[in-house]
Order: sequence, then C-alpha cells, then structure tokens
Amino acid sequence: MNSQSIELIELLGADTGSAAPSASVIVLHGLGADGQDFVPVVQAMDLSPVGPVRFVLPSAPERAVTINGGYRMRAWYDIHPAPADAHQLRLEDENGLLASRALVQQLIDREVERGVPSSRIVLMGFSQGCAMTLLTGLLAPAPLAGLAGLSGYLPLASRFNKDVDGIPLSMPVFLAHGEHDDIVTPDRGLAARHALLAMGMAVQWHSYPMGHEVCMPEIEDLNRWLLSVLS
Repeated sequence: MNSQSIELIELLGADTGSAAPSASVIVLHGLGADGQDFVPVVQAMDLSPVGPVRFVLPSAPERAVTINGGYRMRAWYDIHPAPADAHQLRLEDENGLLASRALVQQLIDREVERGVPSSRIVLMGFSQGCAMTLLTGLLAPAPLAGLAGLSGYLPLASRFNKDVDGIPLSMPVFLAHGEHDDIVTPDRGLAARHALLAMGMAVQWHSYPMGHEVCMPEIEDLNRWLLSVLS
C-alpha cells in the first residue's frame, strides 16, 4: 500500500481565492466507510479564522475483516471477535495496524512536501480512524498540531505503557465518545484518555448522549478545538 494509490477526497475550507492552505486536516473514516463519510462533517465546520485549510479524506484499502465473517470491506486493519473469556485480551492485528500507520504517515509527509509543516497538520479519525490517528500521531517522527479521536480507542496500548521516549508529548489531543456506544464502548475511550494522560499529554475529553455516531454538539466542540490548535 502507498499513499499515491489510495483514493483521496480533498476539500478546501474558507474561500480565499488562490491562497495556499495554511494548515491541513487528515480525516480517517471508520470500518466499512470511505473518504466520503466525513464530508458533511467537514462542510459543517468553519475554520476561516485560521485561513485556508486543506481537508484530506482518504479511503482505506479493502481487506477481509474477521469479525464480519471475512467479508471484504474498507478497513484500516483487521478486527477479531472479542474472546469468550472476559479475562483475555482481544487479539490485535499488529501487522495491519502498523502497515496502515505507515500509509497515514505517507499522507502526512505528502502534506509537508506540499508546503504545510507538520506543526500545522491535524490528524482526525472516527472509530478505526481514531485508533489510526492515535497510533500514527504517537509514532510520528515530528509533532503534529494535534490529534482528534472520535468514538475510538488506543491500539497496541502496551507498547506505550512501557516507553514514552520519542513520543511528542506536547501534542494536544481531543477525544470524544458516545455515552451509549455499544460498538466501541465508552470504557475503551476512557482507557485511551487515561493512557494519554499518564504519558503526560494534554487531553480534552468530551462525552455525548449518543451511540456510535457523531452529533452536532460534538462537531461544534471539535470546531472550537481545531481553531485553538491551528490559531
């Protein structure tokens, strides 16, 4: 996989004529969706106070997903069913996670090559996209403007419990979750919050009376946070 071969949607926020983007927001969708999924969310936000912002919405490659009976769909990595024994940890697709992490890093590098420094790039994702946002951001070679994770969790968490050397701890993080989410339960989002706080990162946490979805108050809170980290 490489960033030149995956499908991308690009939108430019703020009507600034021919002015070059001053910042980029890379938005990663959830399992079974595609780059089109978050276009309405992007269009509902107003980042005009910070100038032109490029939104990059990639579509994940198609792969067989074990939890869905091996059916092929767009997914950043495979998901295995929860173990029958509640004391066992869910098997994580480390190879798939790290392969997609490299792909997302290529998208970041592409924005840098186009003139947007990493300090002006935000990674944002929903569900699986949240997992990829946190994983890629924590392993990024240079600090980003911030990480926004919606209705997701921190994958490969044990890797970060052992060693925080090299992690850009100064990056602000926005985490949001539905209080009635039965797909990625709230405790997993709270576990991500706890892990990031334990590392010393600045985390802004929001919860909403909703399921595995996005709501307008969340979009408004996210809009305010994006303005703060990109100003």
